[in-house]
Amino acid sequence: MAELTVTALRVVHAVAGTGSFTAAAELLGYTQSAVSRQVAAAESATRAALFVRGARGVVPTPAGEAVARRAGTVLAEIDAVDRDLARLADRLAGRVTLGAFPTAMWALVPRAVAGLRGEHPGLRVELREASTPALLRQLRAGRIDVAVLAVGPDLPAYDLGDLTTTHLVTGSGVLAVPRGHPFAGRASVRVEELATEDWVAGEGLRGDPQFGAWPTLPEPRIAHRARDWHARLGLVAARLGITTIPELAVPGLPPDVVAVGVVDTAWQGRTAVAATRAVPSPGKRAGTGAVTAALRRTALDLTRAPVSGDEAP
Repeated sequence: MAELTVTALRVVHAVAGTGSFTAAAELLGYTQSAVSRQVAAAESATRAALFVRGARGVVPTPAGEAVARRAGTVLAEIDAVDRDLARLADRLAGRVTLGAFPTAMWALVPRAVAGLRGEHPGLRVELREASTPALLRQLRAGRIDVAVLAVGPDLPAYDLGDLTTTHLVTGSGVLAVPRGHPFAGRASVRVEELATEDWVAGEGLRGDPQFGAWPTLPEPRIAHRARDWHARLGLVAARLGITTIPELAVPGLPPDVVAVGVVDTAWQGRTAVAATRAVPSPGKRAGTGAVTAALRRTALDLTRAPVSGDEAP
């Protein structure tokens, strides 16, 4: 058998996977004629017809199925070589310790760290979860390198003057309600509609900020308090109350809980910031910069999707 090129293998694999020369060309960024030439070259090398035209595109022959299956394995190994070489070429390495408040750990931090793994495979990120006051103490003591903090008008006036901060996102917060709740089929509700609701509030150490009833309600009816977010959302899912969460946490909601926006002109919202020491530890500046940039990108991605409520109330 004549030699099969890597390009021909990619094309055969793409055509078999998409069932179309046109779709394979779009997937690979090739012209359709280039795809046809590569398939012809692969058929010449294998001395076998690899595809036949059908009513809905092209269908691989038994020979085509065999080549496409093996091509998948070969291409995966070639891509792994690229990753290995990128790891060797990437000079950004070492360890960065990242701390964040609990709801930032639901989606923001995991997705940012996952993105970093592909960009800087030599950079190791260790995670810590704590309240904003605890994170500030750990950051100043040098136990963490980057902290995701929550600040806002309803929170203590934290002194951040000795730190370098990067704005991640400002949001007004949303409601977490059980699927099937009267609010669940709506994109938003007016704050006046919340007065008669039962609420599940957070309960933590003195000075730790908590989410619970909507901030501008004068006399919210607190039905339950729970320290752990899993317990709070479990109470919400069981229809024992509703609670407030930041928009960043929406992707991490369990299946029985949905997010609903609130129209409230009196509420300015909370802001998530990434903070580092003004003078990073030796050798940490590049790593903390990469982590902060990844957090910023991920926060923007997470907040672009609108809150949609329950699609099937």
